[in-house]
Amino acid sequence: MSPIISSSELKNLSAENLIILDARVGKDIHQTYLEKHIKGARFIDLDKDLAEIGEDAAFGGRHPLPDITKFAQTLSNLGVSEDSHVVIYDDKNGANAAARAWWMLKSFGFKNVQVLDGGVQAAEKSGLEFSSGEESFEKSSVVKRESWLLPVKALEGVENELLSHSSTVVDVRDAYRYNGESEPIDLVAGHIPGAINIPFSENLDENGNFLKPEVLKQKYTEFLKDKPQHLIIHCGSGVTACHTILALNYAGFPIPDLYVGSWSEWSRREGKEIAREV
Repeated sequence: MSPIISSSELKNLSAENLIILDARVGKDIHQTYLEKHIKGARFIDLDKDLAEIGEDAAFGGRHPLPDITKFAQTLSNLGVSEDSHVVIYDDKNGANAAARAWWMLKSFGFKNVQVLDGGVQAAEKSGLEFSSGEESFEKSSVVKRESWLLPVKALEGVENELLSHSSTVVDVRDAYRYNGESEPIDLVAGHIPGAINIPFSENLDENGNFLKPEVLKQKYTEFLKDKPQHLIIHCGSGVTACHTILALNYAGFPIPDLYVGSWSEWSRREGKEIAREV
């Protein structure tokens, strides 16, 4: 199954086993969901459901993964079961939290998981039905997992891979953040020494939709020419990095490692070198 689904494809999907998740983020976002969402969509919260935020971002970053047993309970509360076909959307074409939810569901072991291309905006344009208020659904029972199935890297692992030149570490933040010109979210501007910058926006066309798989394949083949083929992807807090992991999977590449702590952890960890291009 393709990890990307168009709004027209979603419109024609059978309702059997289909679960739509609204993964938009922002201030008062649950109220935004209540006011208007794709009909039948269930709200999933980045900070509460897709992360387990600790006291110190220097150890785990701003959006650490939750305990996998807690995520299993979240899925049960949302009525998601092993045979569900899950489609996730946000309002940033996966760059907010839809791709993070996709990664977590895939890493939990779900096979039928897709992100809506173009997000909620594409859904509106295509004439998908919307509704308001809370949705009514039954809870499910999800088989428990002991660990995430997709590869993740801790800070020390990233550091070791860079020192041994055995991996390509990709920073998907905007170039101005990578360069150290300014930092709108974290405490320090700059990047991990040795990391290369491929902004997640490179995954999208001029309309904000994902590029075709063959185009993404060509772009990333060129980006990574003469570099170690083992990839570690990171961003600010391990959320937008999943957008590029999704794009790579869509293009037919193996799913790379995710550095969940990302820049939010590295930049706060005492003694870690910070590089800048300015």
